[in-house]
Amino acid sequence: MSKRNQTLGEFIIENQHAFQYSSGELSKLINAIRLAAKVVNHEVNKAGLVDITGNAGDTNIQGENQQKLDVFANEKFIQTLTNREIVCGIASEEEDSFVSINSHDDRHQNKYVVLIDPLDGSSNIDVNVSVGTIFSVYRRVTPVGTPVTLEDFLQPGSQQVAAGYVVYGTSTMLVYTTGDGVNGFTLNPALGTFYLSHPNMQFPEDGRIYSVNEGNYVHFHQGVKDYIKYCQMEAGDRPYTSRYIGSLVSDFHRNMIKGGIYMYPKSSVTESGKLRLLYECNPMAFLAEQANGLAIGGKNRIMDIVPTELHQRVPFFCGSRNMVQKLSEFLEKYH
Repeated sequence: MSKRNQTLGEFIIENQHAFQYSSGELSKLINAIRLAAKVVNHEVNKAGLVDITGNAGDTNIQGENQQKLDVFANEKFIQTLTNREIVCGIASEEEDSFVSINSHDDRHQNKYVVLIDPLDGSSNIDVNVSVGTIFSVYRRVTPVGTPVTLEDFLQPGSQQVAAGYVVYGTSTMLVYTTGDGVNGFTLNPALGTFYLSHPNMQFPEDGRIYSVNEGNYVHFHQGVKDYIKYCQMEAGDRPYTSRYIGSLVSDFHRNMIKGGIYMYPKSSVTESGKLRLLYECNPMAFLAEQANGLAIGGKNRIMDIVPTELHQRVPFFCGSRNMVQKLSEFLEKYH
């Protein structure tokens, strides 16, 4: 059988040796995410036909307006992960605190916690721009048999056992890693099955795309401004192309395939940065490093940061190795 005709389920079974823990547990976890992603994908593709676009009328813990699809996606992922009896806790960008989950016998026997951004880029849904789901998986650090605590979620990204995203676009893809490379699976909507379409995904070492919200340029710190000017300079293979969708999943996905750098720096307006360390930066950093890229928060590797709170924000830069290293040179001048 051609590797590209492999289903996601077949791929997990064939590569279970690469997961250092129980292969059955991994299979259940990814299957739960796959199922929820298919349900959310169905709703995303109905946007505009039924009343699921627009503001839900509430704000999340970060004070941002929740979209109707945010709420729907959040409920579906929590419900599906809970029903599969594999996780002992879930933290969502849309929830104030984490959710503790009992196993069926009420003994808290499950070993994994999942952190999730159920619908990244959802403010774009009304205008038919690709959105996505980001997920991150850790083994709990508190004793099995007890309820999870905040400590189980506040782990550095280097402790992740799996991470990935789903992009709901012209085609729907699930991309994930368990620490043994990155593979992408495309949904065949007629069959409802994900097939391996992008084996061993890797960032090109060099790229010609930079992705940043240049509307905030005036608020950026000088090192970032200097790097942007470098990208725009006519020299060698420059100027680079500016591409910014405003959906982290979409921008990351394009840059991984074509080569590029994604930047969401801190600024005079958002001194801590805007992206969430646990729900966005850590999983994307894990994927980037597994795909021959780099992810930093300034001077530091993103996955070395020890979280102090559930909804912590940090600056975030990731992408093609040589581009991130060049950015680091500019940032170092001002430290």
